[in-house]
Amino acid sequence: MTFELRAREDCAYDAVSLGEVMLRLDPGEGRIRTAREFRVWEGGGEYNVARGLARCFGLRTAVVTSLVDNEVGHLIEGLVLAGGVDTSWITWVTDDGIGRDVRNGLNFTERGFGVRGAKGVSDRGRSASSQLRPGDTDWEHLFGTLGVRWFHTGGIFAGLSAGTADVVIAAMEAARRHGTVVSYDLNYRPSLWGSVGGPARAREVNARIAGLVDVLIGNEEDFTAALGYAVEGASPDLTDLRPEAYATMLAAVARDLPQLRVAAVTLRRVHTASRNDWGALAWSADDGLVRATQRDDLEILDRIGGGDSFASGLVYALLTDRNLAVALEYGAAHGALAMTTPGDTSMATLPEVEALVRGTGARVQR
Repeated sequence: MTFELRAREDCAYDAVSLGEVMLRLDPGEGRIRTAREFRVWEGGGEYNVARGLARCFGLRTAVVTSLVDNEVGHLIEGLVLAGGVDTSWITWVTDDGIGRDVRNGLNFTERGFGVRGAKGVSDRGRSASSQLRPGDTDWEHLFGTLGVRWFHTGGIFAGLSAGTADVVIAAMEAARRHGTVVSYDLNYRPSLWGSVGGPARAREVNARIAGLVDVLIGNEEDFTAALGYAVEGASPDLTDLRPEAYATMLAAVARDLPQLRVAAVTLRRVHTASRNDWGALAWSADDGLVRATQRDDLEILDRIGGGDSFASGLVYALLTDRNLAVALEYGAAHGALAMTTPGDTSMATLPEVEALVRGTGARVQR
């Protein structure tokens, strides 16, 4: 398949993401509840895609977000800059001194091991990003004057507050007016939606957004929880991830969203926190259904961000005119590599991704 992409020379950015960037506090191999020290990273579902596209794939990216103008906000800014992502589109908010009215988001995350699953504890209420409004960003200047080839956001940001879905829609409408491809990762999080209506509210919000999306991404749970699509024949505990069941679901998504160019789903069967089966399917009108190399019994160091790295690998390959089958392989390989290192964001290199796409093994490189 071929996307009608804006010419690279006519655009300041290859890709821009919209979403919250949090400070991740990581207890390493230990537990949050017993930690005496934490390592800090930056992270956020939408931002991780922009960072992967910049750091692994060498593209020009930026993030639209908001931070409080204090020491924690500038710590996050420094981490974003180190990730190669342009910070020009951060909306800075005045610090009220104690975070009563606005604050920077925190995310405590332990990796899990064996029978102990990974665990995340967010502390992001009334964050600066959750209070972004559509008029805080000059979308016409970004997409029209400067130019962006690809725009990415997702269901985490859309569900962050009552107003963030309006920001998503304003950004998508501007992007589409100027010929920018729009991708959206459903990224359903029960903890995010649980106190504001659960899946029913998520489906209401995502129904407003889905008709503006060119490339729709999710995992084996997202399409059901966030959009209401049943996966016939899949077991409730997701121990039976039959590809044919998800193929039927993707066909239904494509039927209901006629503007959609690509729908992609990652499939993960969790044996233990450190052993997962990992695969992916994608659909396009031109290619029909394609399936990535299945990686059973994949060893996991830190699973957080694997889906975001899948998205950035897929986007990179589509931006560089690969066909859908190849793009899916780039996404699955990048996601697999990202889960071998700590932190939300990818530490993989493009040669490593391409070697894995070719089927190169894990022998020592000297």
